[in-house]
Amino acid sequence: MNENNDATHDQLPDRLSTDPKSPYYNADLLARDIGIRFKGIEKTNVEEYCVSEGWVRVTAGAAKDRYGNPLTIKVHGPVEPYFRDKG
Repeated sequence: MNENNDATHDQLPDRLSTDPKSPYYNADLLARDIGIRFKGIEKTNVEEYCVSEGWVRVTAGAAKDRYGNPLTIKVHGPVEPYFRDKG
């Protein structure tokens, strides 16, 4: 692995959100195919995660809040983000 190029481009942040209003939103990273393993199971409905605090925020079905945003639930456990294209 080329440490100079790959280390900076293939490092996922401790916290990442899909909400553009969040301070943890990063469009460049989200453009890549990011996968999340939560408690060893692949999750596809993760809105936000935090590795150091050990939680993910997942959508709660089709429910919406009063502003039309999807309702989310914070669930605690081991979080493993990864780039799917790296295998």
